[in-house]
Amino acid sequence: MKLDELEIGKDAVIESVDSDDSSLRQHIFDMGLTPGTEVTMMKYAPMGDPLEIRLRGYELTLRKVDAARITLSGVHDAHNCPRKNPEASTSAHPALGEDAVRPRREGAALAENAPLSFALAGNQNCGKTTLFNQLTGSNQHVGNFPGVTVDRKDGQIKGHTNATITDLPGIYSLSPYTSEEVVSRQFILEEQPDAIIDIVDATNIERNLYLTLQLMELDRPMVLALNMMDELTKNGGTVDVNALEAALGIPVVPISAAKNEGIGELTEHALHVARYREHPGRVDFCSPDGADGGALHRCIHGLIHLIADHAEAARIPVRFAATKLIEGDRLVIDALALDQNELDAVEHIISQMEEEAGQDRMAALADMRFTFIEEVCGASVVKPHESVEHLRSVAADRILTGKYTAIPVFIGIMALVFWITFDAVGQRLSDLLEMGIAAFTAAVDQALTAFGLNPVVHSLVIDGIFAGVGSVLSFLPIIVVLFLLLSILEDSGYMARVAFVMDKILRKLGLSGRSFVPMLIGFGCSVPAIMATRTLPSEHDRKMTVMLTPFMSCSAKLPVYALFSAAFFPEHAALVMISLYIMGMVVGVLVALVLKGTAFKGDPVPFVMELPNYRLPSAKTTLRLAWDKAKGFATKAFTIIFVASVVIWFLQTFDIRFNLVSDQAQSMLAGLGALVAPLFAPLGFGSWIAAAAVVAGFGAKENVAATLTVLMGGSVAALSTLFTPLTAYTFLTFILLYTPCVAAVSAVRNELGTRMMFAVVLMQCGVAWIVAFAVHAAGLLLGLA
Repeated sequence: MKLDELEIGKDAVIESVDSDDSSLRQHIFDMGLTPGTEVTMMKYAPMGDPLEIRLRGYELTLRKVDAARITLSGVHDAHNCPRKNPEASTSAHPALGEDAVRPRREGAALAENAPLSFALAGNQNCGKTTLFNQLTGSNQHVGNFPGVTVDRKDGQIKGHTNATITDLPGIYSLSPYTSEEVVSRQFILEEQPDAIIDIVDATNIERNLYLTLQLMELDRPMVLALNMMDELTKNGGTVDVNALEAALGIPVVPISAAKNEGIGELTEHALHVARYREHPGRVDFCSPDGADGGALHRCIHGLIHLIADHAEAARIPVRFAATKLIEGDRLVIDALALDQNELDAVEHIISQMEEEAGQDRMAALADMRFTFIEEVCGASVVKPHESVEHLRSVAADRILTGKYTAIPVFIGIMALVFWITFDAVGQRLSDLLEMGIAAFTAAVDQALTAFGLNPVVHSLVIDGIFAGVGSVLSFLPIIVVLFLLLSILEDSGYMARVAFVMDKILRKLGLSGRSFVPMLIGFGCSVPAIMATRTLPSEHDRKMTVMLTPFMSCSAKLPVYALFSAAFFPEHAALVMISLYIMGMVVGVLVALVLKGTAFKGDPVPFVMELPNYRLPSAKTTLRLAWDKAKGFATKAFTIIFVASVVIWFLQTFDIRFNLVSDQAQSMLAGLGALVAPLFAPLGFGSWIAAAAVVAGFGAKENVAATLTVLMGGSVAALSTLFTPLTAYTFLTFILLYTPCVAAVSAVRNELGTRMMFAVVLMQCGVAWIVAFAVHAAGLLLGLA
């Protein structure tokens, strides 16, 4: 049978994995789903798709359509047959310069004060961020890797100002499947750090060592940080560190990043292997007398001899290049620049291996790595009893991902997050900050008046800079509180469950389940929502989510809704607001369907994701993340907001001859409004005042209400001279859907670049105009004019 047909509580053995998409097939193998592996069906998502399986000691989710590619045999009731543990070693862990398998020294040792660079690599959810924070303290900064929107953190190791460490994205393998994997691999190959610190989750060591073997093939000085050892030993497990070092040929240091245990020893080992250029003592994991009769061993070593000169010219480790040729990795094939005769010889060698081994190339490689890992772990790892953390996670998931309870619980949790953010804590802090900014503005205003500053410069400072930047600065507490709460949910493991529960709905729109949370945040504020798309694993999902998020009606539009509801729909205000929120969601769905069939053709990235155990988030890590987000918002967005505020003030204050205006009807803003007003005439609100309010709304959506109020002389009743109830609702429709505020546009630019920023602006303006026109035309047909 196929994996998608396996009943809950049944075990089966994987027979084969079929897929037209070679990169997906490679990714499935990399996650441990190799022929001969036993899997257990744990559960199906509340909506029937995706599903959760257990294999190699961890939980994995994948969609039914991908599970249908995996053929099973030997279906039987789930059982628990633990392997026989090795005898636990009690010998002391040696100090620097291990004697068991001494790493290879290449070249002369570096000077004591020579600058050293380190790459920190590891799977997702293995404690990498916590370790990075322990190693660097406050000596770190956040940016992007060149040319890609993938987070990059750099920092100096505490007490070692000459040692810089780069935190690479969390990845499962070095196959070019996601942008994170490509970035990590290119960084190590091109930047050539002096050493790699590979962090491994000791409670899930078999799964994590798969990446370790690939990193070792890159043949850089390396140290293995065996994290969460406290959790492993607490549940009756242990690792014979000396035996593991002997098998791998690299230093292995047991640590607990969360408790700051073993960090000093890890730092010493990392500095030692980097300074003395100690490369892994072993980079070869294929057995000359394995189950395949040594076919893969002969294949890899034959390719090594064939491509050695090309690999050296391309500065790619030859063993790594050989395995990537077998995988059909285009990035490596292009970099090696082999001629056609050599490519034909490579294909002949690989085809011969497949024939001799009775396995295709991808399965053979993955099977080789996992076979080696199983042998190493069988000799050095004492498996724990089922951990308290896992038992707790299984119990929690009965409710948090249960068929009837998952969605109500999720709604409850997000309602609590929104209540804390936009009412109880975030909004109140925002109000306090707003009061503080107002008091500071008033004090500066008085000081400038007393000083007798030129009225124009005075107006620029108070009405331009303070009003524009201050209004956006007041959002900062909301963003910080929201990111604190979201990072707690992310670090605890709950966000992975949300993606699992919501994936089926969003897949119909061309998105993955992980897109749901950023879009939900969009109802509060588009800026943190767009920033939250960084958690998405693929560029496809990230771009599409960013383009759809602004259609969710953010809280900044509420003042506009309130103004028009009071003026035109006082008895049906709630109904009008609800209709706008629903319209935003419906338009978002329709746009998603259009994008799915055009610019974002094809399915979203397959949903192959590990479900980590629930864990209590680290307070230090959570607070640092919130600080990074706050700092990023303040520094990046505010440059654009500052400029936009000054520009809008300038347009409001001067006429075309740069004379001060006493009546804003004479200003350049009015002129600009008159220029764009014809665009809105088909929508029923072609006056320059309405157009000027729309233009001002680019700065911040609250500006729409403020501009209308100012231009109408502070009279809400005067709005009836500009709008009828139908054109008022049409105007609200346009405000709902058109380009978000400058802060959100700035966030789009930071995430996706200038080109995508303009694409989002133009798309949203176009969609807003079309929908508003349709609303107005429908109203006229129904006789509501």
